[in-house]
Amino acid sequence: MTLARSIGGRIRLAGMAAGALAMVMAAPQAALARADAAARPNVIVIVTDDQGYRDVGFNGSPDIPTPNIDRIAREGVRFTRGYVAFPVCAPSRAGLLTGRYPARFGFDRNPNGDPTDPKGGVPRSELMLSEALKAAGYGTKAIGKWHMGTHPTLRPRVRGFDEFYGFIEGGHGYMPGQAKMEDISQSKVIYDWYYTKLIDNGVKVDFKKYLTEEFSDRAVEYVDRMATADKPFFLYLAYNAPHAPLQVTDKYLNRFPNVTNPKRRAYMAMISAVDDGVGQVLQELDKRGIAKDTVVFFLSDNGGVTNHDTGEQPVADNAPLRGGKSQLFEGGVRVPFAVRWPGRIAGGRDYTRPVSSLDIFGTLAGEMGLHTLPRQPLDGVNLVPYLAGTTRGDPHPALFWRKYDQHQGAMVVGDLKYLATPQGTAAYNLRSDVAETTDVSKQNAATMVKLDELYGAWAKQMAPRPAFPPLGTWPAKAAPKVAPAAGATPAPEGEGGQ
Repeated sequence: MTLARSIGGRIRLAGMAAGALAMVMAAPQAALARADAAARPNVIVIVTDDQGYRDVGFNGSPDIPTPNIDRIAREGVRFTRGYVAFPVCAPSRAGLLTGRYPARFGFDRNPNGDPTDPKGGVPRSELMLSEALKAAGYGTKAIGKWHMGTHPTLRPRVRGFDEFYGFIEGGHGYMPGQAKMEDISQSKVIYDWYYTKLIDNGVKVDFKKYLTEEFSDRAVEYVDRMATADKPFFLYLAYNAPHAPLQVTDKYLNRFPNVTNPKRRAYMAMISAVDDGVGQVLQELDKRGIAKDTVVFFLSDNGGVTNHDTGEQPVADNAPLRGGKSQLFEGGVRVPFAVRWPGRIAGGRDYTRPVSSLDIFGTLAGEMGLHTLPRQPLDGVNLVPYLAGTTRGDPHPALFWRKYDQHQGAMVVGDLKYLATPQGTAAYNLRSDVAETTDVSKQNAATMVKLDELYGAWAKQMAPRPAFPPLGTWPAKAAPKVAPAAGATPAPEGEGGQ
């Protein structure tokens, strides 16, 4: 099959650049017009960190049981082609929380963590999902990893969250007793922030349990408290597991006695700890009788680590996809992704067309009539009509990615994957070649010209350059090796993807 035929009738390639881009950008707003202002479900968004595509039961993991996470997919919808907005942590989460491509506002890299830089995160001019839901009368809480800016004007409780329990940078140690610093401002070298105290609504606190358990307990407490409140709630449960450092307690390690690779074993155990927490949250929804009226999204922020290029240990399983974290191959941007909303979406099935983490905001805005900014249209769409079968075709005529520092770009158009690097362009037919093994661009030269034009037209709408310096530029001194705390596994290997 030729490359042009592989995308069928979804987008006509002839004369594509300006006209098709207009169609691509108009589609989300057309979906939002179907908003139902009467719908006010509770909202829970659960995000894991660096979890591999196959490292969850609902995507066929042969060695990591995740019965609780699987329940979301079993009782809801599994997205077999669920994408995120970027292949590393912070830009991906920025896309999720704004419903817009992070390149639109220069969030093309992980921030450097400088708490004196008011531009070092999601700009205040961007509307975040938390702000839109708070304006709609929701109670809001963020738990876990923030990574959207460390400056006081960029932190959770000034970005629409009533409550926050967690850490503001991109990573943290998991074991109690490791918090040696009061605040990120005391950092002397890169990754010092892995050893700060947590923040509990502005108060610096130590934690007493394994960190994943701490976050799960706080989530259950919030659901329990808000179940009888006079308003719906939004819980953003942003785990940092299974991101480095690979630290876990024997309780979870002992579930995998036959795994001989100690790093893979720790990673598997960390996912198992998350699964326990997800189960506790789902059980609390059942116990309080609010499961039907609660929409739960689950996804990883990017693909799992499969190579040493990120500065971390290659411990993840992204099969059958190529590549992993930090890469624009499918293994970097296609992730475990599911949604459950018993009161609105029929469950027990797969959705096989491309969707995006951008669509979380788009779906909620479309279904609930959330206020959005006309000058900043969402790139995410309302998925409910597609899941219900009332709207046909792909939710997105095209999905786009930009890695500014590496001069790389990517695009998915139906079953076609387009990649642009300093070495040239390539194309893959994902229907017949999900592992991206065979570049079919050379035999489709005319089609590639049209795709180049389409990607270029999108890129011209993005910010001309990143909004803040890269990771590693603050603190200025190069990072030495950090000795681990007693009884802990080695110190963090880095946040990767730079």
